[in-house]
Parts: sequence; structure tokens; C-alpha cells
Amino acid sequence: MEWTKLLLAAYLIGSIPTGLIIGKAIWKKDLRRFGSHNIGATNAWRILGKKAGLLIFILDFIKGQLGVILGACIVGSPCAMVVGGLFAMLGHMFPIFIGFKGGKGVATGLGVIAALMPKVTAIVFIVWLVIVLITRYVSLGSIIAAALAVILAAIFHEPTPYIIFALIAAVLIIFRHRENIKRLKDGRENKF
Repeated sequence: MEWTKLLLAAYLIGSIPTGLIIGKAIWKKDLRRFGSHNIGATNAWRILGKKAGLLIFILDFIKGQLGVILGACIVGSPCAMVVGGLFAMLGHMFPIFIGFKGGKGVATGLGVIAALMPKVTAIVFIVWLVIVLITRYVSLGSIIAAALAVILAAIFHEPTPYIIFALIAAVLIIFRHRENIKRLKDGRENKF
């Protein structure tokens, strides 16, 4: 029963379309109709500006952290923390409230690893930032950072469930960036 509560609560929290809500409520714009048509922080930054992008990033990040906290509170094991975080991330990517078309999971996934593996998060974020500043490609930074999180989790001997989460999250994030990967190869990807 506790596991069912955890899965449902974490998924529903992840499913809250913060980018869509904030965009419509404050800036009177539906992010799904502009730019990349994505409700995530990068599209919000491009379409609505820096403040909107940062706000949506923070709210999506918090959703990942809440998933981990729910796992700790409802079931109380490292495995449950990972599952709670994963279901919050899945909710963000495939939200029930808007037809399962959500964000790419980067901010929410970062929120999860920040709650589980702070050292890994710090390095991953710095690498992401450097790549974005040098190349101006958020997608490239996100893809590399997702893969790097798996490697760093293993190097730092993080608990096995955390490494498994990093691997699953990396696969999901890279999969969600498949169109960006094509555009990067073709030289058509939008710069930040």
C-alpha cells in the first residue's frame, strides 16, 4: 500500500506542468505554441525571458526533490527514494494532466540527483554550465551531463540504487533529446 501511494503521489507531483501554468498565469503565453513547443525551462527562457526560465527550472528541480522526499517519508528506504524521484521525473516527462507531453526531465532529474548525490550534482552542474557557455547548446550540455552523472556515481561509489537511477535517468534524458541530437548532427540545433 505504501509503495502504491508513493508511485502515485510522486508521479502526480511530477505531472504538474509548471512551465505551462507559469507561462499562462504570469506571461499569458502557452509555451507549447512557441519555440520548441516544450514546457521546460530552456524554452521558457527563450520565449518568456530569463526570470521565467529560472523560475520554471527551480520549480521543476523541486519536483524531483519532492519525489525523493516522498520516498523517504512514505516507505523510508534508499530504494524508495530512488523510485520516488524516478516517478516524479516520469511525471514531468509524461504528465497525465496535459496528454503525456511534458518536458525533457533535465531539471527534475537534477533535483533527484541533488537530493541523492550532492557531490555528483555539483560536478555535473559545473560541466553542464561550461559546455553551455562554450557551445551555447543547452541540449549538448544536458546530454553530456546526464551521461556523466552515471560515471561519477560509479566513481564515487554511490549506493547501487543511486547508480541505477543515474543510468535510467540518463537513458530517458538522452531519449527525450533524440530530435536535438539529429539537429546537432545536421548543424540545425538552436543555440541558447
